[in-house]
Amino acid sequence: MPRVIANTQSAAASLEETVDAIAEGFDPRDDASTDEAAAALERLANNRTFLGDLMIEQLRERHRDTFEDSAYGPQAIVLSPLVGDCFLRANIWPSESETCFRTSGAKSFVYGVPHDHNFDFLTAGYFGPGYRSDYFEIVYEDIAGYCGERAELRFVERSALARGRLLHYRAHRDVHSQLPPESTSVSLNIMRVDAGQEWFDQYGFDLDRGSVTCRLNPCANETFLRCAVALESVEALDLAEQFGRDHPSGRMRLACFEARAGLLHSDAERDDLWRDAELAGDLMLVREAQLRRAMLHL
Repeated sequence: MPRVIANTQSAAASLEETVDAIAEGFDPRDDASTDEAAAALERLANNRTFLGDLMIEQLRERHRDTFEDSAYGPQAIVLSPLVGDCFLRANIWPSESETCFRTSGAKSFVYGVPHDHNFDFLTAGYFGPGYRSDYFEIVYEDIAGYCGERAELRFVERSALARGRLLHYRAHRDVHSQLPPESTSVSLNIMRVDAGQEWFDQYGFDLDRGSVTCRLNPCANETFLRCAVALESVEALDLAEQFGRDHPSGRMRLACFEARAGLLHSDAERDDLWRDAELAGDLMLVREAQLRRAMLHL
């Protein structure tokens, strides 16, 4: 499960002071660096008025926002720009009794969607009893990432992100299935941003079957390629064929074959294309290609 970090701070800090304190970022490979960033987050969590004041200010000024300028959503509030290699965020977690939960459903708030993360982050319980999680651990290197793949998920515990609790969620190791809190809760996060992290897959899991259900982090490059291929640009088709053979990201290679398959007019043509994908040398792509071919022959 995420690494539990002991509480050490009694002082409170402003948002501005916290932004300055995390300017050096945090190195998740270094416990001392991570603890220093966590201490800054704890001091912010000790400030019991900053977030409410910020929300009131935002409500008063919201009519002045342009679409591009607003960094606020129904659940996540971005509290700072990227400073160093991280930024600050607050998350609001509704309970099952609230209208937004009943209207939008649990999955809109990522409840009941077991997943890992392709980034490290620190979190602190700020308000309320906190969302609950069933925590598991995985060995990321053992997972190829195709849908239905067996995954060894080691259960650790169920616990809540209570007020003041500090956790370090470790990229590609910690998995949690979140459950709604008993009442509205808020968490504060320091989110680490690594160059190239979008190319490292984040997975959803089926806990009953102990398997991978999907990859959760499609990137903009995949979307651009799919659109360009759908427009039947010759250059895009050539690039998709090239990327499908040798792009370092298996997810991007799969997107190339899926985009090309969408232009074909017969099952026989699609079967030939997915047969080529089976020979592409990437286990995830091989298994996904086999699944596509099996569906064509149903």
